[in-house]
Amino acid sequence: MAKKKYVYLFEEGNSDMKMLLGGKGANMAEMTNIGLPVPPGLTITTEACNDFTAAGQKFPAGMEEEVKEKIKILEDKLGKKFGDETNPLLMSVRSGAPVSMPGMMDTVLNLGLNDRTVEALANSTSNERFAMDCYRRFITMFGDVVMGVEHHKFESILESQKEKANVRFDHQLSANDLREVIVDYKKLILDETGRSFPQDPMDQLFMSVYAVFNSWNNDRAIVYRRLNKIPDDFGTAVNIQAMVFGNMGDDCGTGVAFTRNPSTGERKLYGEYLINAQGEDVVAGIRTPQPIAALEEDMPVIYKQFADICNLLDKHYRNMQDIEFTIERGKLYILQTRNGKRTAPAAIKIAVDMVDECLITKEEAILRVEAGQLDQLLHRRIDPGAKLNVLTSGLPASPGAASGAVVFDANLAEELAKTGKKLLLVRIETTPDDIHGIVAAQGVLTSRGGMTSHAAVVARGMGKPCVCGCEAIRIDYNNQIFTLGDLVVKEGDIISIDGSNGSVMLGEVPMIDPEISTEFKRILEWADDIRTLGVRANADTPEDAAKSREFGAAGIGLTRTEHMFMAQDRLPIVQEMILASTREGRQVALDKLLPMQQKDFYGILKAMDSFPVTIRLLDPPLHEFLPDAEELMVEITTLRLTDGNKDVIADKEELLRRVRALSEFNPMLGHRGCRLGITFPEVYAMQARAILQAAAQLVKEGLNPIPEIEIPLVIDVKELAYLRELVINVGEEVMKETGVKIHYTVGTMIEVPRAALLADEVATQADFFSFGTNDLTQTTLGFSRDDAEGKFIPVYLNKKILTDSPFVVLDRKGVGKLMKMAVELGRATKPGLLIGICGEHGGEPSSIEFCHLAGLDFVSCSPFRVPIARLAAAQAKVRNVPGAKQDFGTL
Repeated sequence: MAKKKYVYLFEEGNSDMKMLLGGKGANMAEMTNIGLPVPPGLTITTEACNDFTAAGQKFPAGMEEEVKEKIKILEDKLGKKFGDETNPLLMSVRSGAPVSMPGMMDTVLNLGLNDRTVEALANSTSNERFAMDCYRRFITMFGDVVMGVEHHKFESILESQKEKANVRFDHQLSANDLREVIVDYKKLILDETGRSFPQDPMDQLFMSVYAVFNSWNNDRAIVYRRLNKIPDDFGTAVNIQAMVFGNMGDDCGTGVAFTRNPSTGERKLYGEYLINAQGEDVVAGIRTPQPIAALEEDMPVIYKQFADICNLLDKHYRNMQDIEFTIERGKLYILQTRNGKRTAPAAIKIAVDMVDECLITKEEAILRVEAGQLDQLLHRRIDPGAKLNVLTSGLPASPGAASGAVVFDANLAEELAKTGKKLLLVRIETTPDDIHGIVAAQGVLTSRGGMTSHAAVVARGMGKPCVCGCEAIRIDYNNQIFTLGDLVVKEGDIISIDGSNGSVMLGEVPMIDPEISTEFKRILEWADDIRTLGVRANADTPEDAAKSREFGAAGIGLTRTEHMFMAQDRLPIVQEMILASTREGRQVALDKLLPMQQKDFYGILKAMDSFPVTIRLLDPPLHEFLPDAEELMVEITTLRLTDGNKDVIADKEELLRRVRALSEFNPMLGHRGCRLGITFPEVYAMQARAILQAAAQLVKEGLNPIPEIEIPLVIDVKELAYLRELVINVGEEVMKETGVKIHYTVGTMIEVPRAALLADEVATQADFFSFGTNDLTQTTLGFSRDDAEGKFIPVYLNKKILTDSPFVVLDRKGVGKLMKMAVELGRATKPGLLIGICGEHGGEPSSIEFCHLAGLDFVSCSPFRVPIARLAAAQAKVRNVPGAKQDFGTL
């Protein structure tokens, strides 16, 4: 068996080796091979990381020897020696997973410095201050990342030294000041860990590699992978690269830039840089950087070279690139390129522009936009006509707007969010350890940092608004306040931010619905041309139906009639129907409800003229329309104790008796759905009449209503046959009474396993099937959704028993198997049987892909998720070649 190779020089790899070399390593290799100015280096593979983890955090055999051999090649190439006390080679150590995970894992710069090599660096550069600055930075990163000493403790020492030296900025400290800082840093490490800062460069190197491998499983990386559905077994590569320095003087610098604007998609260089700085200064928000355009004035020759490289990389990768660069003594180096994170508007514009630029196809373009990201475009923004109390402004780091209570701590943000509280995370700057707070918050506000800071990049990826570098505010963590001049804003106070223009406002602000861009419309038109899966919407009102049509829905896949019963003007009549002790008494109430229901259905059918509208007959148990038993008992007791009206007490006691009689131990599996229609057929008859009379009215008006009457919760074909006959009889009566021919169909929801297993029989009486996957998931898994989501599903996810909540992402292995069986059985009986899905899964991209693979005709989702479903359906078509073997066995 051939010995496994764990280490590759950059020139030995290429961009197709991302799974082995990680995205960063593969791209470094690619740039090296096309002749770009990349500092030489090597990559330790993801296989080494996975073998390290499998062996209980031990380096795989032979890996260390391979690293040492490759370092000798680098030494020969550069004419420097690692650890040499006259001309030392210094290294950076960076993580690099196959999928970009910005800020989630660890980096160490300036590795190889110690008490002797730092003097050699000072002598060789004739710049003592630079050498000491590099050393103190290295000790900070190594102490934090490798030895576990909290970063803020190093910052505290640095701040104390600046106060002592009476300077404001780090770069104003002298070489002697920095020597004092270094002494204090090493003492801090010894005090905190009981170990001295290591002086052997090779020890430093392998301790750093060990830390990077371990960072694959740190808390923030695990949270990020879970959020972005990145497999745990990808592992991370480690990139070891010769250092170049942007902090040697004013002819040096460092920066981060995007080949296109990651917020808007505009084809224009976007980014920031700092003169006389290292990369951490830009992304960590330690200093507020300059826009990349200013580099053209400061270093015009470098700027032109950099702009040309950006253009080359944009075309080479046929994607927007996120590029890190350093300028050392007037020479440009490219340290990294990767596909850049972007907002949904930017993703759409970039994809459309690249089609117009003949760089990618339309099929590639729709795959460039993450379907779930479209949510960012479909939420509200600040009403431009609103009067705003603008306090200040910062940098518009991630678009969108949000209001919420001020919270300064990520842990508290997470706890408050669990109670449903909407909040904004306010920090001096965020770090990767704050990710759970960013997840919990509506948006992020920082007083330091730029457009490429941690907060900005993470918020953009999550689609949350973010304002960075708001230097006018002063944040006091100890007193849980921030101040702006004389104004004091306390934790819990409501503020608003607009990540599109950087403004910060006091109080909650009014919002309006979003507008869809031309590019958005074009990409959805391409999606519609490609997809074969239809998209409908769930809508219970004419307004929802109109919004669904506006978003491109080709019909309504679910109208829930019970929502209409909950209106305040109807609830007393519904209760009168429920409480009636005779059929005649119920009919009196139903006769009052009939014109109301007819008006409801008229509005929805009219709004969706010429499109099908699936109307589900009454589904929930009747007690849901009645007062709560405990509240009634309290009212009765209060009336008795206060000598209340005896007739009122008697009425309430009778109501309580009926409520108790209707209550059930397990209502989800009780007297609901078609069981109500069979027990009280007059209820379903009234609803069928209301639907068909509304349709007849619209036909007379010259419209084309297409009602689909849906019977819920069937378990047996006899149930459906009984209720289908009831509907057809009502239909014949209405057509005879109105003299109008009405085209309608009768079908059922498949939402319990027995219906799926007997779908061949059920299909004999059904014109269509619609999977109600909310209930089908509950009945298949034996989970009560309300209990499971709050009590044990999070535990199942953490323990990797489940990869996703089955109520969010369709359970392909269990529920999906039943669905596939029902499709095959139903169409064996009735070829061409119309089949769709109307559960919440109808708007979730992975679930939509399954529906495409299973041969469904349509998905149905909430109106604002219709564009997501349209795009996801097209992506499913592009990703899955007809006839190819598909995997239905992944949960």
